[in-house]
Amino acid sequence: MNAAPGLHVVILAAGFSSRLGRPKALARVRSSTLLRRTLRLVARLAPAKITLVLPPRAMRYRIEARGLKVAFAVNSGRAAGLSSSVRLGLTRSRGSAAVLILPVDLAALSRRDLSRLISRWRGARRRLIARRIDAPQRAAQGGAPLILPRWLYARALAVTGDSGLRELVRGLPVPQRALIDLPSAALDVDTSSDLGAARQRLRRMSVNP
Repeated sequence: MNAAPGLHVVILAAGFSSRLGRPKALARVRSSTLLRRTLRLVARLAPAKITLVLPPRAMRYRIEARGLKVAFAVNSGRAAGLSSSVRLGLTRSRGSAAVLILPVDLAALSRRDLSRLISRWRGARRRLIARRIDAPQRAAQGGAPLILPRWLYARALAVTGDSGLRELVRGLPVPQRALIDLPSAALDVDTSSDLGAARQRLRRMSVNP
């Protein structure tokens, strides 16, 4: 799985994980932490650069990245919400053609779905490409993982809170964005029950590949 040159990957792993009660990046699913699994998945995206946004004093996060070519960005202002990590990642990506923004808690994200996201961007590099999120009685929304083209960096740097990036996607005219189905990205780990569901799903996948 090769990314187009100029794509920068930003992994968001600096959250407080308050609903889970412990750092979700270090939660184990099968034989790996969510962080290690995510890093290994995107490490195949050569020649993409990878930046990991992490909390202060997160030595265990750095250990999980051992052996992989990863740059670290410490988010000392993470209390300001997810957007603070997005802004930090973007400041490290200014020279790139686009940024793939990827939360660390997508426990079942597959190589195939990630490849589909990137392939769609290759065919329309000025469009924002995002995961399609369907909601009852509402128009489909776009969420992470998503690929943000460089012309939108300035607008993304102005987002605030935890939902600012999703609002940015929703506010774009249809010709400037594309939403695609990524079934494996639908399971994010926020609670203990989410973690249990992720473990069960990956166990079934290993038995029935």
